[in-house]
Amino acid sequence: MKRVLTFGTFDLFHYGHLRILERASKLGEELYVGVSSDSFSLSKKGYYPLYKEQERMHIVSSLGFVHGVFLEESMEKKRDYLSQFNASILVMGHDWEGKFDDLKDICEVIYLPRTPLISTSELIQRIKLEY
Repeated sequence: MKRVLTFGTFDLFHYGHLRILERASKLGEELYVGVSSDSFSLSKKGYYPLYKEQERMHIVSSLGFVHGVFLEESMEKKRDYLSQFNASILVMGHDWEGKFDDLKDICEVIYLPRTPLISTSELIQRIKLEY
C-alpha cells in the first residue's frame, strides 16, 4: 500500500491548501498530514498562526481524503515521521524543491507546484490592506 505524507501549517485554510492536499492524496492509497505545531510555526515563520494547532488539525482532518493528521514538532523529525507512518511518498510544495532529497533513501520525494496566486501570507497582506 502506498502511504503519502505531507506537511504544512495550514493557517487560514484556503483553496491552495485544498488543491495540494487533493493532489497529494491521489499519489497513494492513504494520506497523512503533519500540521506544524504553534511553537514550530513561530520558529519557522517568526509569528504564531492565527488559528491554534488543534483548530488547524481539525480542519485538515475533516477532509474525506485525509486518513490522519499529526502534530509536526520540527523539521529535523521528518525522517522519523516518514518511518513511523511507513510512508512510501513524501509530498512537499515546489518551493521546497531539493531540500528533502536526502530522504529519497527511505521514500519517493515529490515536489508539487503550488496553486498560482494564492498563499496565506498573501491573504493576510490583502486583509491588512483592504480592511
